[in-house]
Amino acid sequence: MNLIGSRPDGWWKDPAGAVRTLMAELDRYGAVTGEEVTVVSDVHPPDVEAGRHGAVVVAFPSRRGRDAADDEIVRLVAENPSPRSITVVTSDDLLAQRVRALGAGAMSAMTFRNRLDETIRTGGR
Repeated sequence: MNLIGSRPDGWWKDPAGAVRTLMAELDRYGAVTGEEVTVVSDVHPPDVEAGRHGAVVVAFPSRRGRDAADDEIVRLVAENPSPRSITVVTSDDLLAQRVRALGAGAMSAMTFRNRLDETIRTGGR
């Protein structure tokens, strides 16, 4: 939600639609860059299942509530045999600290938003 919220485009009027839009943007980004992209969303559109969607893997927390998505992100990082290969996009300082403690990197949502928009705009050129 940090990444979705980095663009004040009225996403709060349709959070499920905002998740679908982000998935489409990340799919284009992943297709252009070849980077593996996983999105963890605490908003679960009823027509979107967890799993691969083009270049994007979509995950939803197994529980609802405060920090559910953050805990899922930490779980995914902790279970990865190469956490140093992971960069978590978040503007949440506590989440960034948690994943860095596991060996992953962290990048602010706005920094990645700018990269995402530029990559989509230029097609990676």
